Amino acid sequence: MEEDFTPAERDALYKAIFSRRDVRGQFRPDPVPDEVLNRVLLAAHHAPSVGFMQPWNFIVITDPAVKSRIHADFARATEEAAAMFEGERRSLYSRLKLEGIREAPVNLCITCDRERSGPVVLGRTHMPAMDLYSCVCAVQNLWLAARAEGLGVGWVSILHEDALKAALGIPERIVPIAYLCIGHVTHFEATPELETKGWRKRLPLEDLVFRDRWEETIPSPPGERVRVRGSRGSPSQKS
Repeated sequence: MEEDFTPAERDALYKAIFSRRDVRGQFRPDPVPDEVLNRVLLAAHHAPSVGFMQPWNFIVITDPAVKSRIHADFARATEEAAAMFEGERRSLYSRLKLEGIREAPVNLCITCDRERSGPVVLGRTHMPAMDLYSCVCAVQNLWLAARAEGLGVGWVSILHEDALKAALGIPERIVPIAYLCIGHVTHFEATPELETKGWRKRLPLEDLVFRDRWEETIPSPPGERVRVRGSRGSPSQKS
């Protein structure tokens, strides 16, 4: 079929998936060309959405004053978050670099307009959060497209929603989904930073896959791992 991926195209997709990283501290100041930013936004806009409602909007932020206001709220929120952990966990948290708000040349807020298709939306009648999940699909589309463009993306979730909405003039009825830092980077880490810093390791895929019912598993043959052509390791080892 003409729509089939060639082996090289398929490998490139998996390369983007497994080499994608949550970037925080490697941003370069180089501006992101408008044509590149438009391509990754177009990729986000082509995400699947419940009832084809396309509930997302994209707020592109480049003004240093706006970034500084967002960063100030992050500083307040991360101080609150640190207090929720104890002992060595709190100490490690305080040493982590968790955002690149001021360093990244572009910040982006992706939102969800839950009223865009009216009160009754095809596919959302019994699972009302599907519009929110649709916007998360847009985030992932953008993230993978950005990786293919050589751009790093960092998702900043340690923010107060009301402060974010006030800083960006987001109407009350609109839900902020993701605040992203985007830009060229000095390098992409080979392993997720939270893993290398000792925060958490990737769970083995075989421990997470059930067959037909919850916790009904079919064990893999001893030593067998799922491998993907073109990746440097198994999906349980890379992200």
